[in-house]
Amino acid sequence: MYNVDRKTFERLVTSAVEDLPDTFRDRITNLEFVVEDLASSDDYARLGGGQGGTLLGVYRGIPLPRRGRRYNMALPDRIVIFQQPLQRLARSEADLSERVSHVVRHEIAHYFGISDERLREIDAY
Repeated sequence: MYNVDRKTFERLVTSAVEDLPDTFRDRITNLEFVVEDLASSDDYARLGGGQGGTLLGVYRGIPLPRRGRRYNMALPDRIVIFQQPLQRLARSEADLSERVSHVVRHEIAHYFGISDERLREIDAY
């Protein structure tokens, strides 16, 4: 377990986003990144599972490929990174940073319309 304060954790998330390749980062629009302590029961329900697993992050929104012409003036989609479970898994600051980066990339893949199944197929899970 490796704990940091909220501000430090938010900096890890910001750094993970800034470290994305330009080809991805430049295509991100109407998306905000948020840190919360834990996933809600609604997050688990939306993903079709109970609270038996541990969510490290979640994408709340409409993936880019599903946005139609009527997608305008919408509130930003959100990628939420859950601080407490990531800290429970981490063994050092470097480990926490890598885990945060992995979850950010994973949730951005969902933003771009890539499913968990496809991420497993390409060994990016």
